[in-house]
Amino acid sequence: MGRGRSSLTLIATFCSAEAVSMAGFALVPSLLPRLSQQWSLSATEAGWLAGIYFLGYIVAVPVLVSLTDRIDARRIYLACAALSGVAMAGFGGFADDLWSAMCWWWLAGLGLAGTYMPGLKALTDRLPVAAQSRGTAFYTATFGVGAGLSYLWIELVQAALPWPSLFAVAAACAALALLLVWRGVAPAPVLATVRATGGHWATVLRDRRLLAFCGGYFGHNWELFGFRGWLVAYLTWLNASMPHPWTSLPGLIAALATFLAVPASILGNEGAHRWGRSRWLKSVMPLSCALALAVGLAGELSRHLLVPLILIYAASMNLDSAALTAGLLTETAAGIRGTALALYSSIGFAGAFVGPVAFGVALDAFGRNSQAGWLAAFATLACGVGCGRWAIGRLETSPSGTQPP
Repeated sequence: MGRGRSSLTLIATFCSAEAVSMAGFALVPSLLPRLSQQWSLSATEAGWLAGIYFLGYIVAVPVLVSLTDRIDARRIYLACAALSGVAMAGFGGFADDLWSAMCWWWLAGLGLAGTYMPGLKALTDRLPVAAQSRGTAFYTATFGVGAGLSYLWIELVQAALPWPSLFAVAAACAALALLLVWRGVAPAPVLATVRATGGHWATVLRDRRLLAFCGGYFGHNWELFGFRGWLVAYLTWLNASMPHPWTSLPGLIAALATFLAVPASILGNEGAHRWGRSRWLKSVMPLSCALALAVGLAGELSRHLLVPLILIYAASMNLDSAALTAGLLTETAAGIRGTALALYSSIGFAGAFVGPVAFGVALDAFGRNSQAGWLAAFATLACGVGCGRWAIGRLETSPSGTQPP
């Protein structure tokens, strides 16, 4: 009974810290229409600003997450939570054009690289094996809670505060996340240094099943973060073209769409347990691909129909999230799990970078103020998840490992 309470306390602590640390996650996506106007950004430039966050993530995550195989991931988490606070404060205090904003937002992405997956590693290292899969599902689902709360509080207070002050609030929340983990999670013994970390990378790169999960995560993040990066801008455009109460507060719709990731992600992991991970993933990824195209085509619909369709689509794209991450973790030996997570995060968040940029390029190419432009942009999201579905299709042909549960 005590072991169960201990596991629940650990999961609650890490999930709470994750949600708080992500207070600034939606700042650039929520402020994208305002910053685009203030700094005269094209859609492609706006896409780069939204995507550069994940480029910072990609640069740092191979080093930081693989390092968790040798030192306590808690130490990396604490350092990078502090870095996130510095980045948020720097953006609010010093960003005054595209290039300075990109530098600070890139640094914030680097902070995420040292908190998200290292936080998961620190959690699973402290959980019994039987609790790891569901602990992973709750932790990855909390990413959606944090992102949704970020959209929500920004929508509610941005009219009352200048935008630099919003970044100051996010910096304070990063400090709170640091305090939660520092006080609530005991340090773990330092692991023995592995003499050949290159051997870890060679082992992971030879495992075609793990690479299939990485490719699936690339497609998932391309779709997910392309959608989240541009959702507020899309709803703002819809409201300008046809004002309606359902689109007059785009941040609230974006928050609700993001909150739906939580039950969808948990449901997805349970579905993978019940029907088989490969079978589940190969069923739900084409569903969100079709819904991406449906949302792009439905811009002229009544807002009473379009907004629910957007929310259904937002839920569908998260049915694969925890199933992918739990699949990687349960099929990876504990000694190389950090390296596997590093590769998984690097490839996956490369998709998170590509998604917003590809979306913006399509808008510029086909018309930012036309339905054709938005259709083309949503088609890029369908392409992203289509790539992920192709990668997951390689699971059956991969000789290494066993079929996932």
